[in-house]
Amino acid sequence: MVPMLMPRTAPVPAPRGRIGAGFSPAPHRYHLYLSTGCPRSLRVRTALALLGLTGCVGTTLLGPPATHAALRRAYEAAGHHYDGALAVPALCDTWSGRVVSNHTPDILDDLAVRLAGRPDLSPPVPARHAAAVGALLDGDAPHAERSAALDLLDRRLALHPYALGDRPTLADVDLWVALIDPTVLPAAGPHARSYVRRLRAHPAFGAAA
Repeated sequence: MVPMLMPRTAPVPAPRGRIGAGFSPAPHRYHLYLSTGCPRSLRVRTALALLGLTGCVGTTLLGPPATHAALRRAYEAAGHHYDGALAVPALCDTWSGRVVSNHTPDILDDLAVRLAGRPDLSPPVPARHAAAVGALLDGDAPHAERSAALDLLDRRLALHPYALGDRPTLADVDLWVALIDPTVLPAAGPHARSYVRRLRAHPAFGAAA
């Protein structure tokens, strides 16, 4: 699945800066541009709530194209004469006015490890689990692959209340967004559906959905 794009002209390399590598992890320094209806944006919004960062990282939900001016300025600050697509989520540095990154996995990891100081909430994910969630997030994945992914995840959720154990982590952010897709949830097994109901009652997940 690719980021949601606001077309302009030719594509350019995605910004891949990192907090802690040229950008200090200072509270209230960063701002996120997100979009409604964008699964990647929902992942970031849910992560902010789970990590307790909603009060120190600002967010803007983009509306009509006329509201994209601030985001375009941030992209232009990151790349001279930038005339490419405006991809979201976009993590921006308010001190320099530039986009730091629009790579969702890096953004999520930096929010957890660098800003929240919670590396325990961004643990390594087993390869089979990551591949299964990736198949569900990829709308173009073959039906058989997505069906096998749902079966694997349902069996895993039969053993633990959350994706990786007894408490929610960023792995649950990705799994939650994958499962609540209306093309996915009807085919999910009983343990996955119970998991979705449980997370709907969780403040971080229910509020972001």
